[in-house]
Amino acid sequence: MRTISRRALCGLATLSIAGLMGCPGPKESGTPTPPPKPGDPGSSAIKPFRAALVLDVGGVDDKSFNAAAWIGLQKAQKDLGLGPDDVKYVETKSPSDYTANLRTFASQGYDVVIAIGFAMEDALKEVAAEFPAVKFAIVDGKAPEGADNCASLTFKEEQGSFLAGYLAASVSKTKKIGFVGGMQIPLIEKFEAGYKAGAKAAGFDPDKQVLAVYTGDWNDVSKGKSRASQLFGNGTDIVFHAAGKAGLGVIQAAKEKGKNFYAIGVDRDQDDEAPGSVLTSMVKHGDTAVYDTVKRVKEGKFTAGAQVYDLKDGGVGLSEMKFTKQDVPADVQKNLQTLSGLIADGKLIPPSKLSDLAAFQPPKL
Repeated sequence: MRTISRRALCGLATLSIAGLMGCPGPKESGTPTPPPKPGDPGSSAIKPFRAALVLDVGGVDDKSFNAAAWIGLQKAQKDLGLGPDDVKYVETKSPSDYTANLRTFASQGYDVVIAIGFAMEDALKEVAAEFPAVKFAIVDGKAPEGADNCASLTFKEEQGSFLAGYLAASVSKTKKIGFVGGMQIPLIEKFEAGYKAGAKAAGFDPDKQVLAVYTGDWNDVSKGKSRASQLFGNGTDIVFHAAGKAGLGVIQAAKEKGKNFYAIGVDRDQDDEAPGSVLTSMVKHGDTAVYDTVKRVKEGKFTAGAQVYDLKDGGVGLSEMKFTKQDVPADVQKNLQTLSGLIADGKLIPPSKLSDLAAFQPPKL
């Protein structure tokens, strides 16, 4: 497993969503503009380094993994001295556009093109073979086997979700907590399995005290809200979401329920979406993964294959709970630190599959 630059992590941790709205660059890139040719008026004989993102459906304002990726690219733009026209993204409107969007950036001479989302695996396999001189990466997906110009950027989501589950079960007053997933796929199963294992470590029966439902959609905020309301109605008081933009509805539902009801955010720090109603967020640093990849390509250090981000190096973890820490007992906070240390040291391995949950034996605290 590769390690992540701590300097990069520290820099990214201070970058807020305000930077997403205020940094140079277009809100939506549309069709990339080719670089000027040597000899053209105002051109340089040296081709500028350029990097691009193909965002998944849900858009850059999903306040989740698409937004995190754009934050990471803007950070790279600033730190690496790239011009305002050297970084771009395109918002995918339909899955049928994945291939065309990847091909457009690659054909226009971008040095690195990053696909945001596992659903682009097939499209990436096709386009990467057509452009061997372009470096590609995919977040949450597998790189084409044997492709020396592709990297996969994945995370140990079950580790951060384990901490979220322990926290939720430890502070729940109704002794029942919930989970709202997007699509019922292996990636989201990692979140659910880790969350239930964490609850088990806090003494919960994960089969009876952790209720899980799915939206079947990444973008329908109203559906996320209705699923969370359903869980709150069934006796849960804390609901963790891993549902992309649809998860914003979970936060809305918790806010409307009022005092002693919470949502748990995901992917980026969503605590400020509803201060006091978001207990914590399971932060997954897609921004770090994007930043690292662009930096490596520019420095000629690109590595193909799997790049895994985990809790030990800050790839996943809980937010600082700046609005809710006073609601978490001191002993629970201490236990979270202990559990984090055990995971980082490899002494505690949360399950990534629901089928492994029954055999999982939590540590004694």
